[in-house]
Amino acid sequence: MRRLIRWILNSIPRPILQRMASWAVPVMGLIYVGRGRECPVCGCRRRKFLPYGYVTVRDNALCPRCLSLERHRLLWLWLERETGIAKGDRKLLHIAPEVSLMRKFREIYAAHPENYVTADLESPLADMHFDVQQIPMEDESVDIIICNHIMEHVADDRRAMRELQRIMRRGGWGIILSPVDESRAATFEDDSITDPAERTRIFGQYDHRRIYGHDYADRLRGAGFEVEAVDYASAFTPEQRKQYALCDDRIYVVRKP
Repeated sequence: MRRLIRWILNSIPRPILQRMASWAVPVMGLIYVGRGRECPVCGCRRRKFLPYGYVTVRDNALCPRCLSLERHRLLWLWLERETGIAKGDRKLLHIAPEVSLMRKFREIYAAHPENYVTADLESPLADMHFDVQQIPMEDESVDIIICNHIMEHVADDRRAMRELQRIMRRGGWGIILSPVDESRAATFEDDSITDPAERTRIFGQYDHRRIYGHDYADRLRGAGFEVEAVDYASAFTPEQRKQYALCDDRIYVVRKP
């Protein structure tokens, strides 16, 4: 299963994967019927979750029902317990919408669907299509922004961060997550590396352009945000973290003063 998952991720174009995943993943998950893991996003219970990863394949990563990964489950727990997002009364822009979170947000915003907007460069699931480095939206036009695992893909991440800050209303907040290597003091990037196989070897994925270090929060601050790195995984017991299959990643919360 681990080899199959890695081959699928590295061989099939992402737009096709996004269309296939809603039916293919639940079918694959039937082999893990049982109890032991529980998804806090959709309530799915399985003996194990599916493995996932482009290079290093992680066990118990992918929920077979809602397609949440470890970071999505941790983020949803924080959103549900620590914010008022369940009211659905503030305009939310969800960039590169993860299927698991998108379903929850559509439920929350069912009474005010105009307040929930999804966007992506090419995903067939999104309402709008644009490059995050040049967002076709007015200044201070959204209250909340969810933008996960995008900054490591774009050519000019600082420009993209400034665009997100520009469209956020004063007093607004958001989540801008990226993979951060805690062992690195500074971000590593090298645009001369263009071969997909070499990018995969160095950056961990064929379409990644950098590996963030401890300066990730400083990059966000440089765009004009106030930044808080929340170690929310520490709020759970080891047993809960195993049950929900959570990661240790910090949640980067940004605010526009």
